[in-house]
Amino acid sequence: MNHGKAIAVKGIMTLVVLYLVLGLGFGISFWNVLLLTVILGVISYALGDLYILPKTSNMTATGADLGMAFLVLWLLGIPLTGLDAGTMAGAAIISALIMAIGEYFFHEYIRKKDYGTNRRYETSSDF
Repeated sequence: MNHGKAIAVKGIMTLVVLYLVLGLGFGISFWNVLLLTVILGVISYALGDLYILPKTSNMTATGADLGMAFLVLWLLGIPLTGLDAGTMAGAAIISALIMAIGEYFFHEYIRKKDYGTNRRYETSSDF
């Protein structure tokens, strides 16, 4: 499986969103945005795209990615950026909501390319 292309697409999408929101909107340095992008990308690709998505629906995986992005950005953003918890929570929710929109379409790409590690099995109702 060619995960490199999928990770690159996700990484670029995440970096652009985080730089626009966190970098330009909240004055967070590019290096901190890059670090958050890498950490979030690794966690969300492994957990959301390769584990949750193949076992559930796109909406469920998108919701999980939204929650995961919010928590990672908020909890790691506070010590990294020096922003207070409330400001960082606002920045994290804005970022997570925008990324969730992109994630929905990214999940369609992942499913089309069949990059998931586990296939979703349809169960028969002939019991």
